[in-house]
Amino acid sequence: MKSVYLAGFDVFCTDAIERGEHLKQLCAEHGLIGLYPLDDQPPADVVDMASWICQANLNKIRRADAVLANLDNFRGAEPDSGTVFEIGFACALGKPVWGYFPDHRSMLEQLSHDADGYCAAGYQVENFGLPKNLMLACSWSGASQSAEVAIVALASYLS
Repeated sequence: MKSVYLAGFDVFCTDAIERGEHLKQLCAEHGLIGLYPLDDQPPADVVDMASWICQANLNKIRRADAVLANLDNFRGAEPDSGTVFEIGFACALGKPVWGYFPDHRSMLEQLSHDADGYCAAGYQVENFGLPKNLMLACSWSGASQSAEVAIVALASYLS
């Protein structure tokens, strides 16, 4: 069975464990092993928790055959930066990434902008017809509107 690292800001939610169990169950139903960031408990004597978490997650990505990433907006108009880093790491390792998020309209359609294509903060809004930054959209193997649909698609892609 192929293993999939389950990246996303779900780990910050009050129901983080339940979300992870749900994603892992969906994976299992489609012949995949879900690797969730909160699966491992840190050792009692850990001194630097942040470094321990970082290394544990990077090791899961190394072991995984692919990454499934929650790319919905987090604390603003962009995906979680930690998830984006994990995607870049997976891509550097040559692992396929499948994203999921509900709004697949182009960034220009999603974000407010003036007639010249600049947002209120004065930054140009990408106009490539892509739903996320081009570095993500041009790197993923696919993207779906929900975790449920993405897991089915990723399982098919990996088989």
